[in-house]
Amino acid sequence: MSEAPPEPEETLLRFPTDFPVKIMGQASDDFRSLVMGIVTRHFGTLAPDRIEERPSSNGKYLSITVTVVATSKAQLDALYRELTSCSQVLVAL
Repeated sequence: MSEAPPEPEETLLRFPTDFPVKIMGQASDDFRSLVMGIVTRHFGTLAPDRIEERPSSNGKYLSITVTVVATSKAQLDALYRELTSCSQVLVAL
């Protein structure tokens, strides 16, 4: 008896799509480099206008929002898995 093919994952997104990802951590050049390294592994190099940085009011934390062109839910899931497994990333939305 053969297995049925897996069901496609349910998502409201239509691919490809521009998808903003907000990543927060302690402000440092290391954090910035780490985040951009992870994003680049999954989506390639981003144009500067697709990256927005915003420090917290006291400068202790840094929020980096990258707008990627996602081609699948699996691609986004892989990015979020790597970001959330990183100890320097406090939040990934």
